[in-house]
Amino acid sequence: MPTGDETAESPGATRGVPSAQGDGRHPQVRERLPRSYLWWLVGILVSLVGNVVFYFALGWAAGAYGGGVAGLVLSAITLPRVLLLLLGGAVSDRVSTRRVLIAGDAAMLVFSLGLAVLAYHLGAPPWLLIATGIAVGVVDAFYLPASGSMPRRLVAEAQLPRALSLRQAGGQVINMGGGPLGGVLVGLAGLAGAAVFNAVTFAFTLIVLAIVRPRYEATRSPGATSLLKEAVDGVRVAFAHPVLRPGLCLTGFAAGFLLPVLSLLVPLLAREREWGAGAAGLVIGAQGVGMVAITLVVVKRGPLGRPGLLSASALVLAGAGVIALALAPGTAGAVAAGSVIGVGNGVFSAHIAPLVLAAAPESHLSRVQAVLVLVQSLALLLMNNVLGTFVDLEGAAVVLVACAVTLVGVGLAGLTSTPLRDDRTGLRAR
Repeated sequence: MPTGDETAESPGATRGVPSAQGDGRHPQVRERLPRSYLWWLVGILVSLVGNVVFYFALGWAAGAYGGGVAGLVLSAITLPRVLLLLLGGAVSDRVSTRRVLIAGDAAMLVFSLGLAVLAYHLGAPPWLLIATGIAVGVVDAFYLPASGSMPRRLVAEAQLPRALSLRQAGGQVINMGGGPLGGVLVGLAGLAGAAVFNAVTFAFTLIVLAIVRPRYEATRSPGATSLLKEAVDGVRVAFAHPVLRPGLCLTGFAAGFLLPVLSLLVPLLAREREWGAGAAGLVIGAQGVGMVAITLVVVKRGPLGRPGLLSASALVLAGAGVIALALAPGTAGAVAAGSVIGVGNGVFSAHIAPLVLAAAPESHLSRVQAVLVLVQSLALLLMNNVLGTFVDLEGAAVVLVACAVTLVGVGLAGLTSTPLRDDRTGLRAR
């Protein structure tokens, strides 16, 4: 497995600015992504396969005890993750992102093997499922901020849009195929088999992390203050920054009013209009195709324009797709609307993530990522419940229109932010 860095910048080159070739008269238009990043990405995607299979197995086992236990298991994952995220980001900035990732993978490897033994002998009692959820949530709280900041430590700033889009495209493909794989594995070997499979993926990722070294070491926090103060400082820095503040606000509204459209409102709309489960699946699939198509374009050619401008505009486009979905007279129109939503979601995701990661101060990389994940998690957690309640009162179509109006309004408001609109992250790589 390669550990070298064949695409390192020349001495004196500025971070994120491509160096010139040979005689300096022919600037390099776009460098290849470093092998260190590609190997790290392989490790992360392999780990994601294990996570998707494991979460399916956990949900399936919890579902056998009814909705109450299933809800407790999901809450057991979400609650510690939300409570500890800011602390996890502070630890990563103080200690070392790579060390935090290695510790997280090692902990989950050991835990998964222990869970496999317990599940094999005891089955899947509720207490074991809830304890598993808590363990996963705690590790996620430290792992997610570190993992989110790792691309900035492995690639030049100008390469971030392509690097993150490649990661997103791989994640989309795995999420689409992980469910069926999880169903087959759980049918054959149950929770114990899924835990062993998860352990194998963590072992592979651990090996990759042991070999891959960051190209760009960020300045670590000095450790003179408490971790709690450093965590709070991450929030302060994130919301005081002229680009991060509107970027995080856009992300929060997208998590609260766009993501529930697919996971919650499309199935409810399909039931309301008696389209059937197949139609709902087609709409969600069309969204996925549109999103993956955009991310692959960004992987190939880089950002499509100024990332802040496109991110805000993408929410307007996604909002238009949601309105079309609410007004669709049949499944064909709904599928077309799903494609528009997917394009808007793809453009937004492919440009907002590198913008936030590039704008974060190097001393606060993991803490800003923790704030980003926290904003998404809280918005999604709150709005899933709020929107579900309003569907019972007003119907899915009315709630979809409300989401669409909110998305369009937020997108237009984002366009009024000059620092966000004028940010040019990644454009120098083209």
